[in-house]
Amino acid sequence: MNGQEMYRLAEELFPICRSITGKGTRDTLSILNRELPQITIHNVPTGTAVFDWSVPKEWVIRDAYVETLSGEKIIDFKKTNLHVLGYSAPIDKVVSKEELLKIVYTLPDQPDLIPYVTSYYKERIGICMSENMKNSLSEDQYHVVVDSEFIDGNLTYGELIIPGETDEEIFFSTYVCHPSMANNELSGPVVCTALAKYIQSIKRRYTYRFVFIPETIGSITYLSKNLEYLQQHVIAGFNISCVGDDRTYSYIESPYADNLADRVVQNVLSFHYPEYKRYTFMQRGSDERQYCSPLVNLPMCAVCRSKYEEYPEYHTSADNLSVISPEGLQGAFDMLRKCIDLLEYNNRYRITVPCEPQLGKRGLYPTISYKGSHDYVNNLTAFIAYSTGSHDLIDISNRIKADIDTLKPIIEKCLLHQLIEKV
Repeated sequence: MNGQEMYRLAEELFPICRSITGKGTRDTLSILNRELPQITIHNVPTGTAVFDWSVPKEWVIRDAYVETLSGEKIIDFKKTNLHVLGYSAPIDKVVSKEELLKIVYTLPDQPDLIPYVTSYYKERIGICMSENMKNSLSEDQYHVVVDSEFIDGNLTYGELIIPGETDEEIFFSTYVCHPSMANNELSGPVVCTALAKYIQSIKRRYTYRFVFIPETIGSITYLSKNLEYLQQHVIAGFNISCVGDDRTYSYIESPYADNLADRVVQNVLSFHYPEYKRYTFMQRGSDERQYCSPLVNLPMCAVCRSKYEEYPEYHTSADNLSVISPEGLQGAFDMLRKCIDLLEYNNRYRITVPCEPQLGKRGLYPTISYKGSHDYVNNLTAFIAYSTGSHDLIDISNRIKADIDTLKPIIEKCLLHQLIEKV
């Protein structure tokens, strides 16, 4: 699945009005299920206790608009689903301009944009519009409609488990709960879909687990049902969001930046995009908050391109399909594919012969010199020199300054000729 295919999937998903519960989330998971038929869809009923929380009522949203008394719609949910406060209570009422302004949310610092605003756990009515639109309101009265309701329903999430040779797991989590925003919402699911297809195509040592969940309440719900198993089996995990633009790469550390996932991401990004931005766990903001919390403590970190909260279009109507690109999505896929490859090859290797092996008789040493051949020989001999069995591949890669794409063919050739063994 290449960048163009990921982008087309994002285009298909973009119009859907998603939230932490409801039809939009189910419709999104249904499309992802078409791409990955092995996804299992889970429903957790309203009121279910999940640690210190409970699953909220399901939000049903059918329509929302504000119109003049002459019938001219000045905002229309069916044209832009960010116009309604997420989880807004219903209203169908003629109100004064002053009453309307009390329930209007804008971004004064970005006056042309519609903000994305939610009120999941306190019932209120809300309309979102640009600051400029708010300032242009000139009528004394308006008809405000939010056609919504709260029902006993379900929180829905998707789970895909791709078995490997062992039950040690690599865990990927991404969210499916925001309305029409491209980088913040859709880039994570489409890149994870492409990664899952890649993993299904390779010989793999590890089992891979992907979850497509509502942010925060979804990860809390998932952990409440799977925590003990995850703690026993996950050796590295990645929370994936905001991976569709092409401005930079960002890495959010685990609390102490010292688990296997941290080491893998630090290594891959140092080669893939050395100018990447690094954030401490104090700057966390997505589901890494739950996965790395003290009594959960999974070995995870978070990966973005432009980090959430750090790019100007974040949580606004400007986070549209122009923010992401096939190239941006492809770059994120390539970076995370390298993380997968590094994990799969991350053994401790030990040379099997004393002194330097004779590479020429095994066809591993070039018999003619050409541009680039010296680099290959240097990487090969450096890898062999550090194959002591006491350090893993990440350590060797960091030491000899060779990335996983360089080391993969070297390792395969050395194993083929029985020059190294896995310890």
